[in-house]
Amino acid sequence: MNILQRLFKIGQSEAHAAVNQLEDPIKLTEQGLRDLRQDLDKALHGLAEVKAMVIRARHEGEGFRTKATDYENKAVLLLQRAHKGDLAPAEADRLATEALLKKAENEAHAARSAQEQARFEQAAAQLDQSVQTLKSTISQWENELKTLKARVTVSAATATINKQLAQLDSSGTVALLERMKEKVAVQEALGEAYGEIAQESKSIDAEIDKAIGQVGVGKAAEDLQALKAKLGLTE
Repeated sequence: MNILQRLFKIGQSEAHAAVNQLEDPIKLTEQGLRDLRQDLDKALHGLAEVKAMVIRARHEGEGFRTKATDYENKAVLLLQRAHKGDLAPAEADRLATEALLKKAENEAHAARSAQEQARFEQAAAQLDQSVQTLKSTISQWENELKTLKARVTVSAATATINKQLAQLDSSGTVALLERMKEKVAVQEALGEAYGEIAQESKSIDAEIDKAIGQVGVGKAAEDLQALKAKLGLTE
């Protein structure tokens, strides 16, 4: 049985309208399950009562049949006593007749109890079938409800994620990232520029030092020649 079909049978106009508008079907389904469980409890109670009536009718029938057999045995004993001379034949016949009447009465009660037992057994079988159907329906509903809850959880999570993804451009996140990339590129270019400037400064200093060094070497050569001349070592 489909969940919505069962919900439509709850009989409450509010639930009916809510289902049509798809307003929280999970809560309505849970309420439907609670109603079904109450129906199941009532059906089980009714089934137990009917089965008790079957048992009572069976016991009553057995009791009536036992009494009927007992009265028949008493009639036989009365006739036997009369045959032996222990009891007057007329009295034996009268009492035996009464015993047979009691036997017939109890047999009639036994037959009535058997009819009632058969009727109660039929009712119990129908109730038992209804109970089994109700149990199967409840089990099916519970499984469908679990599936429905899982689908709701997944759909809610999916909707949240998709909403976040859909709002990325509108919230300016992509544009912000682009601006950040541009700013980082500018900073990197500026760093390279400073590096080149620093390298150029070092190169100029090296050239200056080299030039100064060459001048120093020339002066030292001149001083060496002057010293040699003073010592008379020049050729």
